[in-house]
Amino acid sequence: MGEIRTSRVQIPAPDGAMRGHLAEPEGPGPFPAVLVLMEAFGLVPSIETVADRLAAEGYVAIAPDLYYRDGADDTAAYDDLPRAMQLMGALLRRGDAYAADVAAAIDFLEARPTVARGRIGVTGFCMGGALCFGSACALPGRIAAAAPFYGGGITRLLPGADRIDCPLLLFFGERDALIPLEQVREIESRLRALGKEFQIEVYRGADHGFFNPDRAATFHPQAARDAWQKLLHFFGAQLG
Repeated sequence: MGEIRTSRVQIPAPDGAMRGHLAEPEGPGPFPAVLVLMEAFGLVPSIETVADRLAAEGYVAIAPDLYYRDGADDTAAYDDLPRAMQLMGALLRRGDAYAADVAAAIDFLEARPTVARGRIGVTGFCMGGALCFGSACALPGRIAAAAPFYGGGITRLLPGADRIDCPLLLFFGERDALIPLEQVREIESRLRALGKEFQIEVYRGADHGFFNPDRAATFHPQAARDAWQKLLHFFGAQLG
């Protein structure tokens, strides 16, 4: 793991300046890059930590604040689910506006001399997992690899999956009541029927949010460690 530098950045986006957490490896690059899409709780420290960990592995990583339209007070504590649902609901009511925001973040990365154009991946967690999948549907040719973690609502995005042109690695928890295994099977069936390049990992005994150590009730250390190694291998193969 290498040294990194982090900064707060402003990303030119369709409806103004979108805040973001940028983490970069030390050195001139160019490096592959990864977008980290946030949970319903917003751009909170655990999401920034994922970007930092990716940077330590040799990726320029950016976590954009997709709630930027909602003002400065746009995060929710993990014990404040109503606030998180309010913020997520506002985003989802804007339809596919998030895809333009993701495209803006890709533009921001590609303009940086330290980033290797055409070698940009995306991952995301919870809400961000679904937006990760949706971005792969909406932005063919812009994303080289997509790795959604327990993305609730992916089944609703399957009608657009024919447009996906990048490899996928999807993570789910066996005990996730928000994403029953029937939905996982539906996703698998649709992607297989379309002939997409994909892999699905379902962790026995793991619940929704199993990757996040800041959510003690659902954190699953063994699943999180294995998923991290598989994520690094996937991005290394597709972006490296």
